[in-house]
Amino acid sequence: MSSSVVSSLHRELKHSFSALEASKAVWDRTLADCEPLISSIGNIAVQLKALKHVRFAHTPLASFPGLHERLHYKLSLAVDTSLGKLAENMDALQRVRDAIGQQVSAVFQFYERNTHTLDFAECVSRSAVCPSISDMLEWLQDAERHYRLQVVQRRTLLQTLTPSDLTLMETAPKRWESLHSSGGEERITEALCQVSFFMETE
Repeated sequence: MSSSVVSSLHRELKHSFSALEASKAVWDRTLADCEPLISSIGNIAVQLKALKHVRFAHTPLASFPGLHERLHYKLSLAVDTSLGKLAENMDALQRVRDAIGQQVSAVFQFYERNTHTLDFAECVSRSAVCPSISDMLEWLQDAERHYRLQVVQRRTLLQTLTPSDLTLMETAPKRWESLHSSGGEERITEALCQVSFFMETE
């Protein structure tokens, strides 16, 4: 096995995991920013449902003309605002997913271009400070798959949210939370821990 190819592949892997670590930090922050927005949509749906059953004509609020319409408009506007901000956050999550995808694709392309010089035994060998090349490639592929699926699922959920279906809006926070994949996140965190010593080697 060419030592220069191994060294180059190790550099590519280090670059990929460094990019993954930075991307994960952006992903986590952006996803945290989504929580109050999706929660707000659920709360507004409850208020819109309640508003449907209120008869202002039989309350002291009857003296305020058009109050029902104005409240409905205000709540609908709040939904639109939250959905707009969520769409921006989803675009940010998509950019993270794309960056990870491009990085993983680049390291796999390098690996495939050099498979004729790579020895299988060395690809699967590992040490106390250096995971095997095959393990690291698998971890990167798993991370890319995790983020790709998360983006698709969360975008699909948001596309169902419209003021015309208050039940879907009301259950949005629970459905959003159900998409959280603790296993996927833990595997990425574990992979970053397992390459920590490798990242520090020259």
